[in-house]
Parts: sequence; C-alpha cells; structure tokens
Amino acid sequence: MIGQKLVALLIMVVPALIAMFGIKLIRDAFFYSVSSETGFLWGQFVLGVLLFVVPVLFIAGFVLHHDRKRNRVQPRFMKREPEED
Repeated sequence: MIGQKLVALLIMVVPALIAMFGIKLIRDAFFYSVSSETGFLWGQFVLGVLLFVVPVLFIAGFVLHHDRKRNRVQPRFMKREPEED
C-alpha cells in the first residue's frame, strides 16, 4: 500500500519537475532576448513550451484516469461504451 502511494507520488513529482524546468527555459528565453544583443532564442523557447505542456497533460491524464476508476468524475468525462448494433 505504501509502495503504491510512493510510486503515485513519483509519477506526479517527476513531470512537475520537468514542467518547472520548461518554465525556466521560457523565462530565460524572454530575459536573454531583452537584456543582451542576441536575438530571441526560439529553440530554447519552443523546447521550454514542450517541456511545460507535455508533463502538464500527462498529470491531467493521470488524475482523470485515477478519478474515472473511482467514479469521481461527471458523466460527460466517463468513457463511453461502444454501442451495439
């Protein structure tokens, strides 16, 4: 039981750390473009956006899956069963 909760915590914390690093990359891209003679760092900005969006979507999917298993979501978020002919 404790092991399952520890694994669930790691599943939530590791993507959150990756998302925080993505925010740092986005912030650095903006500040370097304002403070120095270099242009806007598009590669760093796009990488930061990807490193932010993908883990957030992963965490949202994990929470939705967990809540679906325990019937804690609204009916519109429940999986629809295929209709039989």
